[in-house]
Amino acid sequence: MSVAGLKKQFYKASQLVSEKVGGAEGTKLDDDFKEMEKKVDVTSKAVAEVLVRTIEYLQPNPASRAKLTMLNTVSKIRGQVKSPGYPQPEGLLGECMARHGKELGGESNFGDALLDAGESMKRLAEVKDSLDIEVKQNFIDPLQNLCDKDLKEIQHHLKKLEGRRLDFDYKKKRQGRIPDEELRQALEKFQESKEVAETSMHNLLETDIEQVSQLSALVDAQLDYHRQAVQILDELAEKLRRRVREASSRPKREYKPKPREPFDLGEPEQSNGGFPSAPKSTASASIRSSDKPVRTPSRTVRECPRAVPAQCGRLGPGGCGAHTAASPAPLDQPSCKALYDFEPENDGELGFREGDLITLTNQIDENWYEGMLRGQSGFFPLSYVEVLVPLPQ
Repeated sequence: MSVAGLKKQFYKASQLVSEKVGGAEGTKLDDDFKEMEKKVDVTSKAVAEVLVRTIEYLQPNPASRAKLTMLNTVSKIRGQVKSPGYPQPEGLLGECMARHGKELGGESNFGDALLDAGESMKRLAEVKDSLDIEVKQNFIDPLQNLCDKDLKEIQHHLKKLEGRRLDFDYKKKRQGRIPDEELRQALEKFQESKEVAETSMHNLLETDIEQVSQLSALVDAQLDYHRQAVQILDELAEKLRRRVREASSRPKREYKPKPREPFDLGEPEQSNGGFPSAPKSTASASIRSSDKPVRTPSRTVRECPRAVPAQCGRLGPGGCGAHTAASPAPLDQPSCKALYDFEPENDGELGFREGDLITLTNQIDENWYEGMLRGQSGFFPLSYVEVLVPLPQ
């Protein structure tokens, strides 16, 4: 920074201290300017909060929002252009219904109804995806651009204006000791910054019709979504009513239990009325049984389901039972223990079972960790594990 720049910064700091501490009065801006500045400040706060609430409206589940943000960040780190989409709850419900409907089969009225409902839920998820895209393009993106460009530019002009005001007030109070030309230049720069800030604020407030148009686009997208949703649900309701009528008109089949097969225990061979040690068998059966090799009783050894026994994490009482002498790996590095089973649903996630010991390698955010288990690396939620040795700060 040049000597002149250092002097100017010193003038601004001195004037600011004299106003905050000494109670000195600086140059007052006119009421119209203050009113415009107040309206711009309210507009800025309104746009910022509306953006946050709109995203919450489209993605109401905070856990899913955090998960989607993490996956998008990972995709950018890996250089993936296409980011994963938001998992719509209607789509997840539809997949659940369709899966169980197929398991019940076509002979079940409930199974057929689940298939119909599942297909409709998937269509609702597609319509919701269209709503998300429409709102993002015509409402969220324009408002975000307003925050990042116009409002930020106005804040820059206001900050510059405040700095030039402090510089002008410092020199004005020392008139006579500071050259008149330098004082005149400070006044011109102050007035120039005031005009630029006024112009930018005026343009923003006078063109608020653009924000009204963007709000109208949001409502139009919602209307279109609800119209399509009503149509899909009307069709589903009619299908279900028709299935109810068809099922009610069918004659009910009576349940006829199968006749019980007789079970002959044979005559008791013991005087006290006890049962014989083995039932009577036919000659062919005795021949087959005699062909079988006789094995002495032995202790059954179960195999540990984990690839690495030391990572079982469930030794001793209540454990897997495959081994009791082994002990967990020494906790000499950041690690955690799985409290529940976690099934991965997206690329990059690390699946594990209750009791697994996972090596921690990184913390993505306050809700997600990155770790390694059995040579596999991936991400998993913090709520599923208990941290044993935390990561170094």
